[in-house]
Amino acid sequence: MKNQRHLLILSFLLGVFPLHADDLDDFIRSQMQKRGIPALSLAIIQDGKILKAQSYGFIDKQGKVPVTTNTLFQAGSVSKSVAAMGALYLVEQNQLFLDENVNIKLKSWKVPDNEFTKDKKVTLRGILSHTTGLTVHGFPGYTVGAKIPSVVQVLDGTAPANTPPVRVDFVPGSRWRYSGGGYTVMQQLMVDVTGVDFPAFMKNKVLSPLGMKNSTYQQPLPPELAKLTATGHYSNRSLVEGRWHIYPEMAAAGLWTTPSDLARFAISIQNAYAGKPGSVLSQSMTRQMLTDQKNRDGLGVFLQGDSTMLRFGHSGRDEGFDALLTASVDKGQGVVIMINANDNSHMMGRIVDFIASYYHWDGFPVKTKPAAVAVDSKTLTAFEGRYELFNNRIITFEADNQRLLTIEDSFVDEEFVPVGTNKFTSTDRNVSVIFNPDATGHVTSFRLQDNDQRYERTVPRIGPLVNTRRTNADPDPSRTPKIMAALQAMVKGGKLVEEASGLTVGAKRDFVGGMREPETLKSLTFIHSENVAGRGIQRHGSEVSEIVTYQLKSNQPDTYILVHLTSEGLVTDCDLVEK
Repeated sequence: MKNQRHLLILSFLLGVFPLHADDLDDFIRSQMQKRGIPALSLAIIQDGKILKAQSYGFIDKQGKVPVTTNTLFQAGSVSKSVAAMGALYLVEQNQLFLDENVNIKLKSWKVPDNEFTKDKKVTLRGILSHTTGLTVHGFPGYTVGAKIPSVVQVLDGTAPANTPPVRVDFVPGSRWRYSGGGYTVMQQLMVDVTGVDFPAFMKNKVLSPLGMKNSTYQQPLPPELAKLTATGHYSNRSLVEGRWHIYPEMAAAGLWTTPSDLARFAISIQNAYAGKPGSVLSQSMTRQMLTDQKNRDGLGVFLQGDSTMLRFGHSGRDEGFDALLTASVDKGQGVVIMINANDNSHMMGRIVDFIASYYHWDGFPVKTKPAAVAVDSKTLTAFEGRYELFNNRIITFEADNQRLLTIEDSFVDEEFVPVGTNKFTSTDRNVSVIFNPDATGHVTSFRLQDNDQRYERTVPRIGPLVNTRRTNADPDPSRTPKIMAALQAMVKGGKLVEEASGLTVGAKRDFVGGMREPETLKSLTFIHSENVAGRGIQRHGSEVSEIVTYQLKSNQPDTYILVHLTSEGLVTDCDLVEK
């Protein structure tokens, strides 16, 4: 029966015959099982209404308490989109202005001026579109029972805040860079202007008017709401201590909600864009919200597609929770997915594409199965390894039965089949990878081709899979104690990081709050070293020249650690891997 179900799903993907009523649920459950996801909740918008609200799985991996469509999940950065609507409401009330220096209205705290703000100032438009030059990408939150900083302490990076101060480090408006710190400035700005605490303002002006009755920015949650939550799970599916983290950075990451409530939020934008009632914002303000400011970023939402099939949305991640919202601007369609796990795969995208095909939505990629060719196993094995897909984002390829599989969080994610000697195409997406061996057959990179996005770029190699290597003699054993000391400082954070001699400036800045894993380090055994100088790999502001792989003994089960070194031998980052 299980194989028959998989054949049904495969047949649909190949366009062989139409789906039956339960095939969507079957596909979602199969994806959850494949990725070890404890719970998933979703809402589907069709014709401007919630067509389907469904929950799958359990509040935690113990599998005893089922989730419902009213179970609360953390929205992560989708919080920004909802908070943006609150800020734009204040603009329409003439209490805030999109292009005014935010320091004019800030009272409790000011953006410190420096050489970058001499001629250009931080504005609300810049904050909403991530173009202000404000620092701090995101926030890890605080464990239940820990001391929680005020927003001002977060903005200044003072104890007990666990992130650096929010400052301007490039000329506002000159380029795009994602900044959760900017939205935290906006949160304080809204509080200073209204005189109302942020959760109460958002409830009164946005959440309640839109019928988002199961949503709140309260941090921490009151006990009666805490009972209604799912439990967060990390990428290795371990439980988040205390079930979830607390986020005083509410506008950036602090919304508790349900997919149905986020669907109501999306529908309100669709209605306002069309000039229909049922929204907090006017039609003209909504159209500004959905106008590209820079880098396909509107005012609080990201944009996809062209003018005929424009979509808006946002993804989100808090400790133990991921979320995704995508909706058409004028077609009355959309999807919201929330899970109680950090999952680095393409699972959510696969589900969105499946739903789009299921309901015959236009503007989504149509995938056909690539025609595979034979490739010998030796060639295939040469392409195995780890590659730097984006800054601080690794993609891992493992050879298996005439194909390459990507591994994310120790789970299989995506299948690539050979369509040429060194070209492989995904069976899920219109994406291909072309490997580039040198004269000796060694692969140092691959070219990534995305036919839907119409771009191509080079992705550098980090190194081989560890389980393909035997323990080797360390060419420089004298550095291991120095690396060990640097890693121990990164684990502990605080003064140890600030005073560590073996860390880069960027590592000292970004690991001041310590590392969640491993909690302790006992020993390092050298496995492999890869010279990556000139490949364009950068971590925490420094170019990576060498990546050293060690077998690690710690409080975790025996695993491996990849240590990223600069040309001066300073540690600038590390990654824990299992193979």
